[in-house]
Amino acid sequence: MHRVSISRRLARWGFVVVATAMVFAARPASAQTPSPLAEWQYSSGVQLQRLYEPTIPTWQVELGLGTQFAPAFDGLGRYQLQPGPVFDVRYKDIAFASTGEGFGLNLFSFRHVSVGAAITYDLGRSAHSDGVALSGLGTIHPAPELKIFAVYTLAKAFPLTIRVDARKQLGATNGYVGDIGAYLPMPGSSQTFAWFVGPTVTIADSRYMNGYFGISQVQAASTHYRRYKAAAGFKSAGIGLSADYFATPHTILNLSTAFNRLLGSAAESPITESKYDAVLSLSAIYKF
Repeated sequence: MHRVSISRRLARWGFVVVATAMVFAARPASAQTPSPLAEWQYSSGVQLQRLYEPTIPTWQVELGLGTQFAPAFDGLGRYQLQPGPVFDVRYKDIAFASTGEGFGLNLFSFRHVSVGAAITYDLGRSAHSDGVALSGLGTIHPAPELKIFAVYTLAKAFPLTIRVDARKQLGATNGYVGDIGAYLPMPGSSQTFAWFVGPTVTIADSRYMNGYFGISQVQAASTHYRRYKAAAGFKSAGIGLSADYFATPHTILNLSTAFNRLLGSAAESPITESKYDAVLSLSAIYKF
């Protein structure tokens, strides 16, 4: 398997990494935003597979089940359990369809860098997500998003990977939101276990920020909140960890966790009950 062969090569540098398209698979609805997990946690092995594997398989198919324990929405104090299916299908290094990255194409990809585009989605926000905090604020309906992304890995000797993405909502808030993240395979791994750690920051425009964290004049008149105008800028910053354990050559258990802090207008919004969010996600994956 390409996971094991890459692990052996990286062991020379003191790192053991799983180069796979399924490190991201922990979140059952992970193509959605907002998400408490970092964008890189859904695809951390993909660029490393390009760097360490001489050829990419024609087909890579992985299916599984996952669940996560996370806030009902960014900034809300109520947590909920969210189970669901997980899948990832890749054709060569050209096209992919997954719960982690949506449906997309790699416009071009090389050993150290790749650029692509995808369709993901935003699940929106229901006024019933929290019985108190969101009451009277109306519903933000689900909507697709157009995403472009770029990934760059420094070198085999130091495989720090940087990922940047930007998403345009076609509905929901009609805003723009994007992420800047980085991750590194960590020492202490083996051929049956590998883990990644890295930070991320999320930036959004005023439409996105006002849609999710602002209070309009109409909303203020029908709720106990004051009118609040959210500004464009940094939405959140955090750090994530993703780990894979290979129970068998075809069965992978994944754990992902992240800790985020809301920033700027998101942190100061009257809706926000807590500036800190955490998530724990588990999944079992079968690789065909």
